[in-house]
Amino acid sequence: MVSSIRPRHSDSVRDTTMTCLRRYQDKVKTITSDNGSEFAQHQDIAKSLKARFYFADPYSAWQRGTNERLQVLIRQYFPKKTDFRHVTDQEVQKVVNRLNHRPRKSLNYRTPAEVFLGQKPIWLDWLSVAIIG
Repeated sequence: MVSSIRPRHSDSVRDTTMTCLRRYQDKVKTITSDNGSEFAQHQDIAKSLKARFYFADPYSAWQRGTNERLQVLIRQYFPKKTDFRHVTDQEVQKVVNRLNHRPRKSLNYRTPAEVFLGQKPIWLDWLSVAIIG
């Protein structure tokens, strides 16, 4: 029974990863994951996105430092043991928007939306409303 679950799970991770990142393919150069079996299809992901795929060493969270830091930020909104069956898509999207527009020291105090998507920071909109309005 377990062996029949694993391939479907890795298929799902592969398909979801490729779907989410395909539109950013020109920006995705590398992907680093942990060694979970859900990444069994990593070669398909790497080939599809034309990116290099790396695996962090076991118990070496620092090799995925940005990811680990993002998890800390996410936990501010969704503490451990949050039952996501009771979290709406709108609530998740609100957190995504907040985190994507939050300045990061690692990005020289720019936001991920600025660096990755080329979007101006939303705080500039707030500032212009405060000055003009």
